[in-house]
Amino acid sequence: MNRMVYNFLVNMTFDNSDVVNVKERSITSRQFPYEVKVIAENLYVPWAIAISDEGKLYVTERSGTIRIIENGKLLSQPLITFNAPFISQGEGGLMGIVLDPNYSQNHYMYAMHSYSEGNKLYNRVVRLIENNNTASIDRILIDRIPCGSIHNGGRIKIGPDKRLYITTGDSGNPQLAQDPASKAGKILRIELDGRIPKDNPIINSPVYSLGHRNPEGLAWNSKDVLYESEHGQSAHDEINIIQPGANYGWPIVQGSDSSTEITVQKPLIHSGEDTWAPSGITFVSKGPWEGKLLVANLRGQQLLSISFNENGVGVKNVESWLKNQYGRLREAIEAKDGSIYLTTSNRDGRGNPDISDDKVIQLIPK
Repeated sequence: MNRMVYNFLVNMTFDNSDVVNVKERSITSRQFPYEVKVIAENLYVPWAIAISDEGKLYVTERSGTIRIIENGKLLSQPLITFNAPFISQGEGGLMGIVLDPNYSQNHYMYAMHSYSEGNKLYNRVVRLIENNNTASIDRILIDRIPCGSIHNGGRIKIGPDKRLYITTGDSGNPQLAQDPASKAGKILRIELDGRIPKDNPIINSPVYSLGHRNPEGLAWNSKDVLYESEHGQSAHDEINIIQPGANYGWPIVQGSDSSTEITVQKPLIHSGEDTWAPSGITFVSKGPWEGKLLVANLRGQQLLSISFNENGVGVKNVESWLKNQYGRLREAIEAKDGSIYLTTSNRDGRGNPDISDDKVIQLIPK
């Protein structure tokens, strides 16, 4: 299947002082190395996907349901529908999901969602227990994360260290991102039972890194290095390598800007004057795109594939796929069989949905 591919050529490497600024250099026609299959339609802002060892997909809808896709078919009954104090408002609602490393034995899964308390909105992460395609809330792991109509972060992933990592946005209050006492504008790290890890960079705090505007993607490469995707204020969307205790600058700086006020960890790559609005990211472990980082783009309406040098911090090439073919892309995740799953986000108030949106799309290696 022929696809139009925007080919970005990047010749700079990252040395913690130079940052790659991607510019479009040429447009070429290239063979798309995957078969594209739409496996679910008519969803409402499918935000994140978790995949069991057996290949069952659990898909969050921002309106508050977790849907099940089994053997390539969307089941009619949701796994769970969240009720009050759950709330879906603006960019808040049901967001990230991840399965416990021992899910096949304990049936634990973790989800992040917005809720109301009094006249205020917050985000929290809960542990669910699944039983025969139904689930219930088992416990609250972390709560009272500031929530706003914009910038809620929302991605949760379990790292190679078996800790839970949580991205939080600045909730529309940029100064919170620099406040180490606030959970907003951070990447948080907790144990799977909600305790604070003893080796976190701030004692007795879930804060792992700070200075984030609206991070929506987390992924580890084959060397267990943590990468993150983040929305810039006006373009300057970022891909960062996350270091414990590091400050990523927002709102004091963004992109490749410097500061005399704080020590800033600069992005590995940023979009310059273009807007990607990057969301879900995943490293591909097998197949045509092995070793590449995939980045789902909302505003950019594309899937980026980023190639790195052997050290993982030098960007060799950035390519754009599926440009404007499915609209806004929210999630990108690889399954054990090498398939890649994407979700569209055309019904989130910023897209142009067709009658079958939103969708879950499977990319099957040719």
